[in-house]
Amino acid sequence: MGLQISVIIPTFNRREALGRALSSIQSQTVAVHETIVVDDGSNDGTAAMVAERFPKIKIIVQENQGVSAARNTGIQAATGEWIALLDSDDEWLPQKLERQIDAIEQAPQMRLCHTDEIWIRNGVRVNQMKKHEKRGGHIFEHCLPLCCMSPSSALIRCDVFDELGLFDEGLPACEDYDFWLRFCAKYPVLYVDEPLLKKYGGHEDQLSRKYWGMDRFRIRALEKALASGALSETQKDLAAGMLHTKARIYAQGARKRGRLEEATQYEQKMGEAVR
Repeated sequence: MGLQISVIIPTFNRREALGRALSSIQSQTVAVHETIVVDDGSNDGTAAMVAERFPKIKIIVQENQGVSAARNTGIQAATGEWIALLDSDDEWLPQKLERQIDAIEQAPQMRLCHTDEIWIRNGVRVNQMKKHEKRGGHIFEHCLPLCCMSPSSALIRCDVFDELGLFDEGLPACEDYDFWLRFCAKYPVLYVDEPLLKKYGGHEDQLSRKYWGMDRFRIRALEKALASGALSETQKDLAAGMLHTKARIYAQGARKRGRLEEATQYEQKMGEAVR
């Protein structure tokens, strides 16, 4: 179990939840190389809490720039060979990293490992739908409808970011969807079929509550992927089909809300997707 793991936690005004996340790192059955918290402009005493309760943890304080910028700051500061992402409102189960290390040691060619997860909304455990089912291998097609992996479950070789780039700071949400598309277009993923993460939902500051029409960010990511030159012909066809579907649904929603100019814009994207 010799992997050097840097844990990266971006956070903004989640002092209490962050304490839970950090405690779950300390409760791991294997030690991490380092933990880096990136405080993205919090005004709730986050930095002071970390300094008081977790004095060995590195904290970087920056002006508010969004989750992608905060995550990227942490990745660029990391010194480990592997990056483990953890969102500040989530929590690892104690054997999470140990199980992933075991899996990687059996498949050392793999560059990304993720796990199953437990969903908790408003304090109650809820079942995931079939469309949220996790899997491993070559999963590009399964990445297209929605985010197929949770950042908080991902363990990624640090040189992946040198090759594929960091999280897109121009996307206020669905930045993980964009990154998974880039990765899965090129590489298979390793999957540990065991729930090793608790994801907490239902709170007011979730990005899915902040932005109407989250698919518009996925549409931008699909357009990026199609323009990148990195997709095979089969992948292009699959991505274009999903872009057409998402643009159609988004245009219908915009039209119902009286956002006619926006609806027209996305109807044009539908046509462009099938050319």
